[in-house]
Amino acid sequence: RIIGAVIFSVIIGLIMAFLFRKEELKRAEGQAGFVIPAGGKPIWQIASLFLSLVFILIFANWGNAGPESKAMYFIFTYKWKLTAAFGLLLAGILVIVLKIRWWKVSLGTLAVIIATIIFPLEPMIPFLIAILALSILIAITPGESREWLGETWFFTKQILPLLVAGVLIAGFLLGGPEGKGIIPEHYISSLLGGNSIMANFFASIFGAFMYFATLTEIPIIQGLLANGMGKGPALTLLLAGPALSLPNMLVIRSVIGNKKTLYYIILVIIMATISGMIYGAI
Repeated sequence: RIIGAVIFSVIIGLIMAFLFRKEELKRAEGQAGFVIPAGGKPIWQIASLFLSLVFILIFANWGNAGPESKAMYFIFTYKWKLTAAFGLLLAGILVIVLKIRWWKVSLGTLAVIIATIIFPLEPMIPFLIAILALSILIAITPGESREWLGETWFFTKQILPLLVAGVLIAGFLLGGPEGKGIIPEHYISSLLGGNSIMANFFASIFGAFMYFATLTEIPIIQGLLANGMGKGPALTLLLAGPALSLPNMLVIRSVIGNKKTLYYIILVIIMATISGMIYGAI
């Protein structure tokens, strides 16, 4: 999904730039005298903070792929050590970038180390303490840190209800790996089974016009796969879903106009379909 999303976004961007190159040239000429105001943090500081958080999220959630996948299994074996390494990196970034007092960060780090010593076989306990310590640190630090916590809490309140609702609805309608939902399996397998052009195209259309939160895709896709959906159409849905939705289309239309929006929708559907077919054939 990562590879497909990056590649098809680049291709769509290049195609859109080529199709509307004259308009873009005029727009660039009109912005020639625009000066970006000074101030703000250097890009490397923002990038380092973002990447440290991303890698902590990735390694903390790394699943067991089994010994047959040596590289994946190796990472799984050392997932908490890798998470801890990026956690220490984050601690340094908190001091350098967010200007949190070093002794406060040290106290939080010490609490995590003590928890690791006390609960060596329960890595989730030190991890939860680290989250708690981070929350306290940014809550008691005025400025950007406190704003960061406020935005995090705002998105948490938005995401959690959607995630819970998505899991419940998907489980009821589609079932899961160990059970069936109320929608008959043959309906899903007939529309989305295999790796045909129509199955991928239907998944692309469905993903483009449906509106569901990103995290709810996980239980929905799990239920669809358990009921006969092919892996190609599954990727197609995962690519088209975040890229488009009806509210998304309306917003894009208000920004770039009808013509560009139509081209964008068509390109997303086509590229998602092609990506799913390629993945399904691998």
